[in-house]
Amino acid sequence: MKTILLTGGAGYIGSHTALEFLEAGFDVVVYDNLCNSSPEALRRVQALTGRELVFVQGDIRDRAALDALFKRHDIDAVVHFAGLKAVGESVQKPLLYYDNNIGGSVILFEAMQAAGVKTIVFSSSATVYGDPASVPIREDFPVGGTTNPYGTSKLFIEKILQDLAIADPDWRVALLRYFNPVGAHASGQIGEDPRGIPNNLMPYITQVAVGRREALSVFGDDYSTPDGTGVRDYIHVVDLAKGHVKAVQKLADGSGVNIWNLGTGQGYSVLDMVKAMEKAVGKPIAYKIAPRRAGDIAQCYADPAKALAELGWRAEKGLEAMCADAWRWQSMNPNGYTA
Repeated sequence: MKTILLTGGAGYIGSHTALEFLEAGFDVVVYDNLCNSSPEALRRVQALTGRELVFVQGDIRDRAALDALFKRHDIDAVVHFAGLKAVGESVQKPLLYYDNNIGGSVILFEAMQAAGVKTIVFSSSATVYGDPASVPIREDFPVGGTTNPYGTSKLFIEKILQDLAIADPDWRVALLRYFNPVGAHASGQIGEDPRGIPNNLMPYITQVAVGRREALSVFGDDYSTPDGTGVRDYIHVVDLAKGHVKAVQKLADGSGVNIWNLGTGQGYSVLDMVKAMEKAVGKPIAYKIAPRRAGDIAQCYADPAKALAELGWRAEKGLEAMCADAWRWQSMNPNGYTA
């Protein structure tokens, strides 16, 4: 496989993955509507790698634009990131999430099928497991019982791809179930730059630390966890990005549907993350306890053994690097990609 299409490739995870594919010798085409991303990220990826990529602005719900893209470029595989991803927003705006994430994915898969491109790595999520009966979570755990429309949209897309592979055995599918991506490229040149108020923990903490936000809201301190705050498996975004390269390489020799958790196997609470970031930035981070947030669960962390056994992939960067790299990005780019 030589040319990879990254839908949503200008976003946080997409831009880091574009960089890893370029460094691994692949050619990269990025398709993104820029609703929650910046072309500046792609300019920086090219500067960091010394390689060019192709950027096409467009929406995955635009079939004509997708057909034109597949005609113009000889795509070997697709890595599908494009989608809305805020848990809280999905609870408030379910139709938006179902239209964009599920409807857009169906249109993308139709365009792929028409173009004869049947290799795909899907950016899924640990939210498909719902509120797990136990942790760590293995890939053979039951899915469903999702607690928010974001997770439900990921679950439906997984099912669509599984049904597609049953109907047509030429499809080669990887479902990558992410845990909680954090951190940034060690250069400080690319990182997480959410529009508006961050929905994820780490960018909110770093924006408080840099002075953009007054205090972090910790949603719930009465969960059944060691300190009462939610526990998650935080994974460095560069480790996560490398997992996509491994998945594409594996699909080149495989077939059918493959499912891999991408996590570290270690859970940290919200307050653990606050303390770790305080150490990285060298000063206290203001926070306040707020009511639980709809759609959240107490704890969620991975058993990543299957990815190690089948992909030769494991997370290599620990909590200290996650925090140091996130802070380097934020302190070098206090306003994100906006000058």
